[in-house]
Amino acid sequence: MSGYPPGPPGYGYGAPPPSQPYGTASPYGAPPSQPYAPMAAPYGTPSAPYAPGHTPGEKPPKDKPHGSGSAPPLYSGYPAATVPPPSGYPPYGSPFASLLPSTFPPGTDPNVVGCFQAADRDGSGFIDDKELQGALSSYNQSFSMRTVHLLMYLFTNINTRKIGPKEFTSVFYSLQNWRAIFERFDRDRSGKIDASELREALLSLGFAVPPVVLDLLVSKFDKSSGKNKAIEYDHFIECCLTVKGLTEKFREKDTSYCGSATFTYESFMLTVLPFLIA
Repeated sequence: MSGYPPGPPGYGYGAPPPSQPYGTASPYGAPPSQPYAPMAAPYGTPSAPYAPGHTPGEKPPKDKPHGSGSAPPLYSGYPAATVPPPSGYPPYGSPFASLLPSTFPPGTDPNVVGCFQAADRDGSGFIDDKELQGALSSYNQSFSMRTVHLLMYLFTNINTRKIGPKEFTSVFYSLQNWRAIFERFDRDRSGKIDASELREALLSLGFAVPPVVLDLLVSKFDKSSGKNKAIEYDHFIECCLTVKGLTEKFREKDTSYCGSATFTYESFMLTVLPFLIA
C-alpha cells in the first residue's frame, strides 16, 4: 500500500506460562487428574498447522532482530519472532488486565507518530477501538469494528480494547505487509481472493492450513455467505488474524514443537473465546 513508511527493527509476541493439562475424568474447572494429549500429525504434513520445512521435534529458532529499515515479517508458521508484548504484560489467563504504558520504538517514522497523536485526542497515551478505526481509515484501511478488536487483541494479548504507541506502530507496519500480501495473491485484481489463492497466501505466511479448515474459513469470511467462495481485503485481514492468533496460542502450549499440546479447560476457553467475542 503506497504512502506507508518503512518499518523499524522487529517486534515479537512473548509466550505466556504454560498451564497444567486437563483431565477428562475431572469436572470442568477442577484440577486435572490425568493429562490429555490429542494426537496430531507431525510438522510438515498437509494437516499440520505449520509450514513445510520444519523437522519434527526440532526446537523453534531463537528470535533474531530484523534488518534495519525493513518492516517485520507478518508471520511465518510458528514464527521465530512476531510482536512481543512489553515487559510486565499480564500473564496468560488475565485478558482484562490493564494495558501498561509504552513508547514508540526507536526509529519510528514521524508519520506514524503523528497519526497516533492525532487519534489520541485526550493525550492519554492510549487510543481506543473507535480512534484506531478512524486512524486506519485515514490511510485507506477501512475495517469493521470486529477486525479492529482482533487487531487490538493480537497486538496486546489482552481484551481492554486500548493500544499504546508501541502496539500502534506494530499494527501500522503489519497492515502494510498484509495489504502487499493480499495484492500479491489477488492475481486477477478482482478485490477478492478465492480458496486457492487464500491457501497460497496462508502457506506463504507459514500456515499449512488443511483443506477442510480452508473451506470453513472461506465459508465464514465470504461476504456473500459462501456464494462467491472468495473473501475481500477486510475479511482477509480478519481471517489471517484468526489463523495467526489461534496458531500462536497453540504454539505456546506445544512446548516440544511436535504438533500436539495439552490445555486445561480454563486455558482452552481463554484461548478460543477472545476470537469469538471480538
